[in-house]
Amino acid sequence: MSVVSESIAQRVTLGLLVEQYGFELDPPFASNVTVTSLSDAMDTVFPGSLFVCRKTADLAYAERAGAYAALMPRSMKGQVHADIPVMYGDCDDRVLGELASGLAGNPSNTMALFAVTGVDDDTIEADVSQLAEFLHMLGNPVAVISAAGSTSMTHTMALNYPLGILDVERTLSVCAEDGVAAVIVALNGRTLAKHALASVNVDVLGAQHAQLMEDVDALKERYSFVADQKLTMTTTTFESDEIAAESPAMNDRGRLGHLSLAVAMVLAAGVRKNNIRSALRVAGNLK
Repeated sequence: MSVVSESIAQRVTLGLLVEQYGFELDPPFASNVTVTSLSDAMDTVFPGSLFVCRKTADLAYAERAGAYAALMPRSMKGQVHADIPVMYGDCDDRVLGELASGLAGNPSNTMALFAVTGVDDDTIEADVSQLAEFLHMLGNPVAVISAAGSTSMTHTMALNYPLGILDVERTLSVCAEDGVAAVIVALNGRTLAKHALASVNVDVLGAQHAQLMEDVDALKERYSFVADQKLTMTTTTFESDEIAAESPAMNDRGRLGHLSLAVAMVLAAGVRKNNIRSALRVAGNLK
């Protein structure tokens, strides 16, 4: 997908981007040109796009597809002749994430974002599924971003995995438009490319077997997500095990672990234990 487009929340001028990121604009008088989408793949360039161009050969295609401007590395300055404005600057993954998030209206700041990691993909996907079910039980409109199946509330999102930076921002923007309150992301290579969560704020990070996992800093480096300095790896506890054990899952050790992690992550998000028990009771999951 590699595009932030139709659901774009902010329309910005090239002059604003030059001022914010220190890009060089050619020609300088094009500062009032407004871009309405961001793309880093040729097959996703639309009229109004700012195209992140890394190969000079791609520029002509972007022009024909209707791009309003291009962003190219400083090292390419003087090497291209373009019929559209070109900004030159250093657009690493951090900058690309900031651009995409800003154009999309910073969607991760409008929803609670839960990231789930684990020792293998099957465990991660099962943990994601259980957490989504549990958050829905608590009355939250939920979205899931996972290679096993991504959904925004009741509809399925057809995505191409692993997701890149622009894919993630576009997906989060769709979720925000749908009115989602909580997004659950599978933190694995099947779902996310390296640095795919650049400029995405993670509120709760969890894993069933935290002692076997990379630490928070290593995961931040791999996926480039943003988090409060106090963010720690949430894992199952005696308290979460106790609550989970009161449900019908108590005889299924596999499901018990998934439910316990869901309880622990919801507690970490600030939900009261009594509210969790009440929701389980209303749903008929307690004896």
